[in-house]
Amino acid sequence: MSAQQEYSFFGAVESSFDKAAKFTTWDPGILEQIKQCNSVYRMHFPVKIGDQIEVIKAYRVQHSHHKTPCKGGIRFATSVNLDEVMALAALMTFKCAIVNVPFGGAKGGITIDPKKYTTYELEKITRRYTHELIKKNFIGPGTDVPAPDYGTGEREMAWILDTYLSMNPGEVDALGCVTGKPVSQGGVRGRREATGLGVFFGIREICNMAEVMKKLGMEPGVENKTVVVQGLGNVGYHAAKYFREGGAKVIAIAEFEGAITHPDGLNEEAVFQHRKKTGSILNFPGATNIVNSNEALELSCDILIPAALENVINGENAPRVKAKIIGEAANGPLTPEADEVFAAKGVLVVPDMYLNAGGVTVSYFEWLKNLSHVRYGRLEKRFTENQNKNILNQIEELTGRKVDAATKSIIEHGADEVDLVYSGLEETMITATREIIECWNNNSQIPDMRTAAYVVAINKVATSYAELGIFP
Repeated sequence: MSAQQEYSFFGAVESSFDKAAKFTTWDPGILEQIKQCNSVYRMHFPVKIGDQIEVIKAYRVQHSHHKTPCKGGIRFATSVNLDEVMALAALMTFKCAIVNVPFGGAKGGITIDPKKYTTYELEKITRRYTHELIKKNFIGPGTDVPAPDYGTGEREMAWILDTYLSMNPGEVDALGCVTGKPVSQGGVRGRREATGLGVFFGIREICNMAEVMKKLGMEPGVENKTVVVQGLGNVGYHAAKYFREGGAKVIAIAEFEGAITHPDGLNEEAVFQHRKKTGSILNFPGATNIVNSNEALELSCDILIPAALENVINGENAPRVKAKIIGEAANGPLTPEADEVFAAKGVLVVPDMYLNAGGVTVSYFEWLKNLSHVRYGRLEKRFTENQNKNILNQIEELTGRKVDAATKSIIEHGADEVDLVYSGLEETMITATREIIECWNNNSQIPDMRTAAYVVAINKVATSYAELGIFP
């Protein structure tokens, strides 16, 4: 059996958990409860595809009920299996705890290749999956709230919502049964770019910490840092976008068909349009091709952002990685063996379990919007603008100086929904980053940032159990 076949994603999560649990003082029984998946739903259901009946394999795992509802994405991929879904559900529990989002972790998946089905067939599969979740009470605004993940998006979430609405008529909070929806169906502005933007906010905060950067032999700030991004999906695209806009140079972008590099930096939108037109990122004008996309992970750079699938950096290729900071935008892109290599090399790994929490953070904002039945900014936007205009007029009268139109527009602006979402996400990522670094600094025995993040998560989940009176 190959190393790839032997690798267990959930086993890697358990290994990281056990590594961190040693730095806590909780009863072993509490730690065992936190580690286990509470509810596992494995299903098979028939769907007519063309003239044939196809049996679809699917999963939904609820890892923890220390907070409700449970929360986690649904992915469509041939790689989906129980081990993967359990691992992702566990990571969701710890992720939500770290960023102070009051959900238990969950995850779902359907073992299909979505590219092999028509839109109508995908809709049938998605709606039947939702029906199965409803039957077992594995979905609902106060029970379990799915979201998009690899292979799914706003369209699939709209199908899930419509199926839930049709089977729960009159439920006033039904819009909150799923997040990542189109804005017209109760979604929130800013959700699409949330994970990539959260990755940028988290890495930017790390780069602004002078002591951390000094240890890495780097100057503070993201400006002029060289960045390599693996994956040009939703997360990788937006991570590249915000790093470029923040003054960094995205010197390479990798996809499954290969990678491209340019020393002066790449524009992610131009690369995206080139791929849309040609079917590949290769042969992008002015860039150099790298036929084997995995070689892009080994390019010399300041910041490496793996934003594709899990287990792409392991004990075999980790020694060849030259980045000084690795920001895990994907779920589980590094194996425990890779962590050991990077800890020994002094490479800072910023862990997935909080760095890619932008999606669930903004999903939380969407869920709150659905429960409150009002768009963010609707009540206060005009009041704030009028108030700012009055203050500005008073300043102009008192000083006798006029403010130019561009500056006036910025000062007078009242917050729209997307402004408030971005602000809330920025606050969440900065607070979480500082909390993890503080935990790490307070215990010299903690070997890396991932372990510190797990310690923070374990303490928060265990405290919730204790406060519920479940444990003495």
